[in-house]
Amino acid sequence: MAQVSLNNIRKVYPNGIEAVTPSSFGIADGEFVVLVGPSGCGKSTLLRMIAGLEDITEGDLRIGDRVVNDVDPADRDIAMVFQNYALYPHMTVRKNIGYGLKNRKTPQAEIDRKVVAAAAMLNLEDYLDRKPSQLSGGQRQRVAMGRAIVRDPALFLFDEPLSNLDAKLRHQMRIEIKALQQRLGVTSIYVTHDQVEAMTMADRIIVLNGGRIEQIGTPSEIYHNPASTFVASFMGAPPMNLIDASFDSGAVRLGCGMAVMDAPTGRTGAITVGIRPEDVTLDAVGEVDFKIGIVEELGAHRLVHGRLGEQAFTVHVGKAAEIPAGDTKISFDRTAVRLFDTMTGQAL
Repeated sequence: MAQVSLNNIRKVYPNGIEAVTPSSFGIADGEFVVLVGPSGCGKSTLLRMIAGLEDITEGDLRIGDRVVNDVDPADRDIAMVFQNYALYPHMTVRKNIGYGLKNRKTPQAEIDRKVVAAAAMLNLEDYLDRKPSQLSGGQRQRVAMGRAIVRDPALFLFDEPLSNLDAKLRHQMRIEIKALQQRLGVTSIYVTHDQVEAMTMADRIIVLNGGRIEQIGTPSEIYHNPASTFVASFMGAPPMNLIDASFDSGAVRLGCGMAVMDAPTGRTGAITVGIRPEDVTLDAVGEVDFKIGIVEELGAHRLVHGRLGEQAFTVHVGKAAEIPAGDTKISFDRTAVRLFDTMTGQAL
């Protein structure tokens, strides 16, 4: 196991495109960190620099006590699990899992022991003599993970490993990967564009946007105290409601004139108010008019989509809640209201 430290790591391609702006953060020994963001935000580039598959333009990268900027991937004591499994189709599961050890001239008896132990850990004992074509997508991903496990690396790297699986398998594999990481205690960095994966798996989340870090924090910190409107709208399903408001007469007021909280001292002008859908209540005697549009039935709960004035707005309600037709009113949990600068998008 190992700590990972990035000090002003930057990536600029020969055509001048800056894929990752100078970024610094540390990952503790045994921690599970998820890099999340939309396509093109730099998360995979950052992971590939840690893996040694992309050159680092500027900055220092440490794994453990070593600066590894110029260390070959094979000598970084890492194991990487890719999106496309990268299995050898002509080899059995047994040979796929043990292939890296064989290349390292590991004694056959030790290879056999490690392969059997990894197969037992991943419920692959009955599939060791099958070829990848005879396996399901989830089983193939387990084989790829088994190949990483037998290396006994200091660092696991996962590059969107579940994106090729269906929803049910993704849910199952999320639980299995997190449980496996906790059991092994290996420092892990996981890349995904799926905020549900990030929220459910991470010890800490690093949210990236346009090649820069928007926020670093625990899932709870990211969700309840987003650092920007980007984080607020990207993290959460459904996302945080963002409403145009203004500072007026010492209060933060919505377009309808309702005051949602006292204004910070000295602030004037436009402001953006954020509120999570579960912190809003449908209330016939509430404070704000709400026009109901579409109701999403999700079994355990429902999402009521409508409009607050001219702006789209969503309310999270329980499965047994009565939902009136057409117009109603809503109430806010004022303690859950968050304020953002309208120009910069940054939290106040």
